[in-house]
Amino acid sequence: MVSGETLKELRAEYERVKEPISAQLEEFKKTGESADDDKIFEELAFCILTSAVGPKVGLRSIAAIKDILKDGSAEEMAARLEGIHKYPEKSYFITHTRDYLKKECGFKLRELVESFDDRKALRDFFALNKDIKGLGYTQASHFLRNIGYTDYAILDKNVARMLHEIGVTESEKPPSTGKKYIETEEKMKALADELGISLVELDMLLWSFKTGRIPV
Repeated sequence: MVSGETLKELRAEYERVKEPISAQLEEFKKTGESADDDKIFEELAFCILTSAVGPKVGLRSIAAIKDILKDGSAEEMAARLEGIHKYPEKSYFITHTRDYLKKECGFKLRELVESFDDRKALRDFFALNKDIKGLGYTQASHFLRNIGYTDYAILDKNVARMLHEIGVTESEKPPSTGKKYIETEEKMKALADELGISLVELDMLLWSFKTGRIPV
């Protein structure tokens, strides 16, 4: 149960960071509207690389391999990621996913994403697909938000801890199953409604509250 004092504090913090959050959401929207298939895959690879290490490392990592994402080997990518990423072997996740998407949809990623009418099915495709490596619900939600789909919460360790600290959840750990993820997301939606903001705004608010930065 979120206290009245906590709601007051969250509203005040939202007013403080509302403009940068809105600006970042506008950037995500622009990316979603203008991104070609290569850019969409770049965002997917960024989210694969961000898992377990955070967006700062993810950004440095994607910059190091950006020019070989489409055709480079896992070994080439891993060599470039050495010294940048804690898990350079994630390059194998990227190349496996890339090769699967080339086979599955001819790498027509915009067409693939837009083929889903149901937002739950869209996220499930990326979160639960055994041939899309290294995502799960958290990073699938991250990927989709970054290309303009703002229906999801990104329940990483920072948001999970904040939800626990303000009394929304019983555990500070990120949800361990898809069912728990959806249940936590529903609780977040209820809190967002109470605050009068969207789910994605609440997600970004909690992340920035915990880290002092606007999420990317």
